[in-house]
Amino acid sequence: MKTNYQKETEIILSALGGEKKSLLLQCCCGPCSSYVLEYLTEYFNVTVLFYNPNIQPREEYDKRLHYFRLVAAKYPESVKILECGYDGESFIKIAGGLEKEPEGGERCTRCFYLRLRETARLAKEGEFDFFCTTLSVSPHKDAQRLNAIGRELEAEFGVSWLPSDFKKKEGYKRSIELSRQYGLYRQEYCGCVYSRVSPAPRGRDNGAQTT
Repeated sequence: MKTNYQKETEIILSALGGEKKSLLLQCCCGPCSSYVLEYLTEYFNVTVLFYNPNIQPREEYDKRLHYFRLVAAKYPESVKILECGYDGESFIKIAGGLEKEPEGGERCTRCFYLRLRETARLAKEGEFDFFCTTLSVSPHKDAQRLNAIGRELEAEFGVSWLPSDFKKKEGYKRSIELSRQYGLYRQEYCGCVYSRVSPAPRGRDNGAQTT
């Protein structure tokens, strides 16, 4: 039976009792960040981390970073930004041998692990109370897999993982509404060069769900 991670999120938020803890949130793009920040800034002092070595080419990375910054700027009092330098070679290395894997396969698992492990490492280094990712807002991202990786890294680094499935309770729908409201770029492929070979069909309202 699949775990309802939205319910687990709500249990943790309730247990905070109104006290704002620190959260390091790995963000993949502006559209995904839009709803998740709207939701979480009510409960946490959020630092957003743009660590996405899977996004290629460099021009695409810079474009997504630009729109991510626009969203973060909507919360000048409650959100800080932690940016990492472009690190595309790290993704190419971990994806070696899996270039022809379909999207959603083992290559994606390695990609999730790469990004979340760096988030957990920096969360420990910065003495954050929690770490998390915006990725589960996408209907194309496996929340069960993401949360399993998060739990594994929680045990390794000793920083609490915030379980999540942000697509629930119309979170994905809200991300679309906010993307339109903010005038955000909604990308047509997840970011990696291998998924770009087979872009999403025209007409599908993608972007936040594909990153």
